[in-house]
Amino acid sequence: MLHTFRIVTSLVATAFLTTAAGAATWEIDPAHTSVQFAVRHLMISNVRGEFTKLTGRVEVDEAAPAAARIEATIDAASIDTRNRKRDDHLRSPDFLNVEKFPTIEFRSTKIEKVADASWKVTGNLTLHGVTREVGLDLQGPTQQVKDTRGLHVGAQATTTINRKDFGINWNESLDGGGVLIGEEVSITIDVEVIRKPTPALP
Repeated sequence: MLHTFRIVTSLVATAFLTTAAGAATWEIDPAHTSVQFAVRHLMISNVRGEFTKLTGRVEVDEAAPAAARIEATIDAASIDTRNRKRDDHLRSPDFLNVEKFPTIEFRSTKIEKVADASWKVTGNLTLHGVTREVGLDLQGPTQQVKDTRGLHVGAQATTTINRKDFGINWNESLDGGGVLIGEEVSITIDVEVIRKPTPALP
């Protein structure tokens, strides 16, 4: 259910495609990045949650931003919907099956500029042992901000996936018609990435 996200997530890291100065590696800042999702419940409301543990990076050269490489990995067991019983069910073989598939991974394959602050990021998402091509709509990047840790850039990406495309099929029928859980999962990724200072030569 709410697990199909992917993480995609961290894909948003593409936000700094136009802000990097020369070839550089930007690391996702997990403390200031969120991978959130929403799924319909009883066909009348949305249940929201997030994944709290992820890592990732983007390798980019400002001379060729469309050739940037994006990699992101999410700890599937870090799913959090603020309900322990539900989270345990989401980690079970009915849904994410985290013991067999402990991570959700994304690898970019194409990056296209749509407008000045809009990008289309296409890549392969591996979830529940199934790899599918997904596309994210990315808004950003923000301006660069520098502190003692290095340069920071932020962006936001959104997408919608169908959990059944990844073999996550569990559901229950309702007495009055319909099903307990929706098939579509809406995902919002708010990302902050860091380019750390280059160590001075001795």
